[in-house]
Amino acid sequence: MSVADELVPILKKLRLSGVLQTLDLRTKEAVDSDLSHTEFLFRLCSDEVERRESKQLDLRMRRASFDGAKRLEDFEWSFNTQIPKSRIVDLATCAFVEKKSNALLIGPTGVGKSHIAQAIGERACRMGHSVLYTSAHRMLSSLRSARADESHDKKLFRFTSPDLLIVDDLGLRPLEGDEPIDLYEIIRQRYERGSLIVTSNRAIEEWYPLFLDDLMASAAMDRLLHHAHVVVMEGHSYRNPPGQKQAS
Repeated sequence: MSVADELVPILKKLRLSGVLQTLDLRTKEAVDSDLSHTEFLFRLCSDEVERRESKQLDLRMRRASFDGAKRLEDFEWSFNTQIPKSRIVDLATCAFVEKKSNALLIGPTGVGKSHIAQAIGERACRMGHSVLYTSAHRMLSSLRSARADESHDKKLFRFTSPDLLIVDDLGLRPLEGDEPIDLYEIIRQRYERGSLIVTSNRAIEEWYPLFLDDLMASAAMDRLLHHAHVVVMEGHSYRNPPGQKQAS
């Protein structure tokens, strides 16, 4: 049995079997380039670190549940020139996630709020943050259903635990039943513990009535707006550009 054969079970025991993927290549490189033992080990370990980071990124991206691949590099800034690019690029540094602050993206349908929100989420994933994307309707519906099978606390934890929670299209429909309470609880539990990105077609002052209770609305909005970056996005809809005939 060769040394290489004996190395396999040792690497597996150390949970370093991924090293085998580049071991032959790095060994040949070391011989051809007359690398020192230290340089050879450094390059081999660097390969393993890169593999693990790539694997962890893939896992964070899957867990984020993004609605397709959205990147800031793919956003058409020239379509709506009044969109505040500098403010959005600043949010994409994810400094607000580090500070556990919030970002509220406000504007009419079709201006790219969902794209921007998910693109910032994609950047956050690349920086090592846990992210979850959901529509407000899907989030609140799942919590309502969870009350029936007594899994509400577990489901609530799913929305309160990520470093960054992205809630899309808040206020698209009126809230009902226990939905205002669930929304308040998510905001309360995440306050200064995690970041929120919320997109909405409604102006901020229109969010208060969603809670159906003045006291709860005041408590929720006070927490949501504290440390919040409010970005207004205006312009034409990407889905119905100027001059494009609407389908009858």
